[in-house]
Amino acid sequence: MSSSYVSNHLHIVFSTKERLRSISEKLQPKLWAYMAGILKNHRMHAVAVGGMEDHIHVLVNLGATLSIAKAVQILKATSSRWMNEHPSPRFAWQDGYFACSVSRSQVPMVRKYIANQREPHKKRDFAAELALLLKKHGLDIQE
Repeated sequence: MSSSYVSNHLHIVFSTKERLRSISEKLQPKLWAYMAGILKNHRMHAVAVGGMEDHIHVLVNLGATLSIAKAVQILKATSSRWMNEHPSPRFAWQDGYFACSVSRSQVPMVRKYIANQREPHKKRDFAAELALLLKKHGLDIQE
């Protein structure tokens, strides 16, 4: 076989530095679109990008060329640079991140969850959401 064919869907979540609410609602659609473009430029496919003022969710088909860590590093560095070009306080992402694989059958459900981020956050903040994600995937919080 002369080509590589990879279907590797990941749900990636990370927060703003110190979980500050620094992504305004007005700027969110622009940032989400910009991040989808970053992924496309690096041969990945953004299935869904969304979040809240203090964190982001990305459902991505990672493809065959990058590791999870490298993809997150590119996404954070490039989007931070873009955010800091806009008039606002200094912007940065938190160091860590959450990432889990998503089976093809679950892609529509995760896409819908990301698109409707405001709904779960009526009941719980980001810390509680992250704790639930970690528990669901058998991981422990290490902060």
